[in-house]
Formats: sequence, C-alpha cells, structure tokens
Amino acid sequence: MTLLVLGVSHRSAPLAVLDRLALTQDAADRLAADATAHDAIAEAIVVTTCNRVEVYADVARFHPAVTELGDLLVKATGAQRATLLEHSYLHFDSAAVAHLFAVAAGLDSMVVGEAQILGQVRAALVRGQDHGTAGRALNRVVQRALRAGKRVHTETGIDRSGQSVVSVALDSAAAHVGDLARRRVLVVGAGSMGSLAASLLAGRGGCDLVVANRTRSAGEHIAAGVPGGRAVGLADLPAELAQADVAVFCTGAQDLVLDADALTRARGGRRDPLVVLDLALPHDTDPAIAELPGVTRVDLAWLARHPAAAASEADVAEARRLVADEVAAHLADLAGQQVEPTLVSLRAHAGSVIDDEMARLRLRLASADDATMAEVERGMRRAFARLLHNPTVRMKQLAAEPGGDRYAAALSALFDLDPALPASVLDPTADLDPQQGPR
Repeated sequence: MTLLVLGVSHRSAPLAVLDRLALTQDAADRLAADATAHDAIAEAIVVTTCNRVEVYADVARFHPAVTELGDLLVKATGAQRATLLEHSYLHFDSAAVAHLFAVAAGLDSMVVGEAQILGQVRAALVRGQDHGTAGRALNRVVQRALRAGKRVHTETGIDRSGQSVVSVALDSAAAHVGDLARRRVLVVGAGSMGSLAASLLAGRGGCDLVVANRTRSAGEHIAAGVPGGRAVGLADLPAELAQADVAVFCTGAQDLVLDADALTRARGGRRDPLVVLDLALPHDTDPAIAELPGVTRVDLAWLARHPAAAASEADVAEARRLVADEVAAHLADLAGQQVEPTLVSLRAHAGSVIDDEMARLRLRLASADDATMAEVERGMRRAFARLLHNPTVRMKQLAAEPGGDRYAAALSALFDLDPALPASVLDPTADLDPQQGPR
C-alpha cells in the first residue's frame, strides 16, 4: 500500500479556522465514500476530533489522489480552497505512517499524551470497515498504529502528565469553584466527549450531575454512570444553567448553542461563579459570555496554552523513541511483503527443480521402493529449504533499506524468475524448517 494523509489540525490552523472545517460524523463518512469512488484511491477513512480533520487513504497514484481529496475536503467543509491550502498538511508513504503512529500515541494532540485519540482512531477504522471504505491495507497500518499507541501508554510515563483535554478542563473548573464532587455539573451533549466527562467526574467521587441532550435517552445512559445523575432535554437547559456551577458544552452542533443573552436570562441576577467549559468544535458557546459577571469561559484555545497540557520532556522523548521503533518495524514488514512475490517465485523455482530431478531418478532407479524414493525426496527438499533460508531472511532485511528493491530485481535476474506467475509450494506435506528433521 501507499499511505497518504491530508489534514488540518490545531498545529496547522487556529481554532477559528478549525471551527469552519469541523465535520459531523455523517459528513466524514460521506467524504470517505466519495474518496473511494475515485480510481486513484482504494481505501479511505476520516479521523475527525475536536482539534483535527484528517483523511487517510491507500492510493495508487499520488497527484490524482491529492487533487481529489483536496476537492472533497473543500466540498465537505465548505471552506475556501485558499484557506485549506494555507492550513492543511500532506504526508505520503513513510512520513504518513509516522504521522498516523504519532497521532494514535497522543504525541500530536493538543494535550500531549492524551489517550482519547486512541478510541477516536479506532472508531474511524471501524466506521470505514462498516461502510466499506477501509479494507486490508488501512486495517493493517491502523491496527499497528493502535498497538504503538497502547505501548506508549503502558510502557512510558507519559500518562503521568498527558491527561485528556476533558481532564485538564475539569481541573481548571475545580480551580475556580472548588471540589467538583460538591458542585452541580451540567454536561450538554451525550457524545464521546460528554461520556468521557461523566466518567471522569464519577472517578473523582461523583457530583450532582445533569446531562442535557437532544435525545434524552442518550443522556440517561451517560448520567446512569454517576450516582444520582439525571438527564434532561435541551428545552430544560435555561433552568439547569441557572443552578449549575460548571457547564461542559460538547454537542457537535454546527451553530451556537448558547449566546450571552440566553445565559444572562437563564442566570437572572445570579453572580455566583459559573465555569463554562466549551470543548466543542465548532464551539458551542459565544466567547462574549466570558464578559458576564461571575462567568469564566474555558475553550480549546485556552487549554492548548495551559501548563497542565505539557507532558515532561523525558516522557515525550521515550514515547517518540517507542513510536519510531514501531514505525521502523512496520515499514520493514511492508518492505518484506513487497519482495515476497520474488521469494515465492524462487521457492517455486526450487520446487520445479526438485520435481524434475525426482522424475529423472524414478526412471533411473525403477527398482527402488516408494518409501526409499519418498525419503530421497524429503532429503532434497530439506536441503533446498536450508539453502534458501538465509537468503530469504536476508532479502527481507535488505528490502527495508534504501534501494532495497534492487536486491529483489537482482535475484530475479540471476535465477530468471517471474514473480507474476502463480506460485507452487515445495511440498505441502513436508516440514521446511531447516532446523528440524522430517515429521
């Protein structure tokens, strides 16, 4: 496969631009489906989170694929082409693999080391598989990236400081209003971010939790995870805002959910502290609400600058080393797979030599019994297996080096191989491990 990624993230664009480029999940699925309809793009998935929109694709031709993906992003987001060109990035082949692995490990996140991105990348792959836009090629590289991400979180200390965006946001709220277990927290939105907020609140000892959502049943499912939690519809939002100490907004809506006038009416004359955590992209709340008496607004831009979002240099360095090792191993595997047709052809060639020689021996040794001839054939096949073992291993190693394809070409020329021909096997009943005897 040849992996390509075209994307926009908090590293390449201000959040105001990301607001305009945000995609709903349905829009992301349509983008992937439209991409794979093009003959230059075999597979595609879209990773869309609160701070990135990225298309990963297995492509046959670079330039047509890039043009098509750019056109589709413009169409899906409604952004100006000039805006997309200014703020997007493009990675190809090994650079795309390295980027995906870094993303899955949380090394490219707004809060470095956060683990939520693992689930988001996995969800993008699953949706691609469900909709038929992701196949074997993307499954292989994404699964390897997820493995790298898991290793980063289990084998390095990045989790000591690499918290999720939601966790950092809740910490900032607690700094303003005190222990959240003693406060009323309103979560607006029942998606993955809202669910994570409720889970983190439960882990902190619970709180007086209210989940407001358009579909009340989805809110009830989340609220059930916190003792005493309850759910309401969006029509009850003003009444709940009047009582809340902290309000977490994460609806995924394309328009404002709360403006300054609506919050003023909801709070009446109340001046007690209210912390609004706007974790949505595009944002759910009007920045002007921060000017209201007693109201503190925290958004993704603020979180990106918060000291708690910075993992230690030592932890990040160790995580990057691990990811680099995983990337190198994956690329080596891919290189080995690319020379496999040549190696299979070599084994098939060896098999045909043995077949010809055995046919000649059976004519010359007509008096030999079947058991004797079978033992002769097994010995010949073991000898060939031992002769081919080291060249096979070495060829796969060399394939991972720059210009490694030349070794496969040389092998084909030396033995007059045709890797495109169907392969035969030496002997499906024989043990070809040169370190062992016959079965």
